[in-house]
Amino acid sequence: MARSSADSVLSPTDQRLVAALQCDGRLTAERAAHVLGLSPAVVRRRLHALGADGTVRVVVSPVALPRGGGATGALFLRIRVLRGKLDTIVAALAARDDIPFIDVTTSGDEIFAVTATEPGSRDPLVFRQLPSTQAVTSLESASILHAFRFTSEWRHQALTAPERAALTRLDPAAETASVPPSPDLYGVDTDALEQALVEALAPDARLSAAALAARTGHPESTVRRRLAQLAAQGRLITQVLVDPHRLGLAIEAKLLLHVTPDHLAATGQALADHPSVHGAYATSGPSNLHAAAYFPDLAALYGFLSRDLTGLGISHVETAVVSRVVKRTPALTTVEHHRRS
Repeated sequence: MARSSADSVLSPTDQRLVAALQCDGRLTAERAAHVLGLSPAVVRRRLHALGADGTVRVVVSPVALPRGGGATGALFLRIRVLRGKLDTIVAALAARDDIPFIDVTTSGDEIFAVTATEPGSRDPLVFRQLPSTQAVTSLESASILHAFRFTSEWRHQALTAPERAALTRLDPAAETASVPPSPDLYGVDTDALEQALVEALAPDARLSAAALAARTGHPESTVRRRLAQLAAQGRLITQVLVDPHRLGLAIEAKLLLHVTPDHLAATGQALADHPSVHGAYATSGPSNLHAAAYFPDLAALYGFLSRDLTGLGISHVETAVVSRVVKRTPALTTVEHHRRS
């Protein structure tokens, strides 16, 4: 039986357009057409179709969201529950605004999640609510200490290196500009105008300057000027939300690694540089390096484990395969990550 269109792998052209949006979420049809060798009309039609049916969403990455007085840290949670109670616990977690990421693994009783929190605090979810829930049989939490790669930095391998370079936003100021220093690992300090623009763009980062002006009440010329400034400073960071199955990547794996301290930085960077890895973080706890990666099949995952992880100072690897993505949309106002270089 043929798969439905909602589950089928996207055409090569659509996959290339997804990869182009990963380079620049506000990419114009004309620029995409020029680099990819397509007509602007085809690009506009395909981008409209991909967005209209929800296949692709371009949002503001959590990396760029303003702090706004919210949480400034994050925890990885690994939760095991009683058989038969999985859906109940998952639904309760998914309803929380402070939990933007939830996955269920193939074990059938295991949940991986990320929650926003204050670093070093006795988070009520971790210390009271989950432990007191009878359906929860075990709970592990790990603080994110350093980010080697955010999901917004992952690129689908559908373009050539020259195409990616041509599509990536380049601005003379961008080579030397950086995100202003922040006293915390997560969250971005900002002013009222930037916060208004980013919050308006958060659910749809491709809104036009005219639409942003109408929504925020600021003059269009001011909006255009600030958008250009944010892009030049590397602060307008977008993320493409798309089911990896539609890109031919049927397997997602969570990796919990034990790495010796003298290898931690190099191993984390090696994982961040791997084309399959869409997230790599140094964490507290015995598994001091967490990673997440996409693969076309289990054979590719095996090759990654048996070949690509060798010689990196890894003493132990635990692999969990994701069976169901429950929540993968970044929280729009509460979380989180400020990129550290």
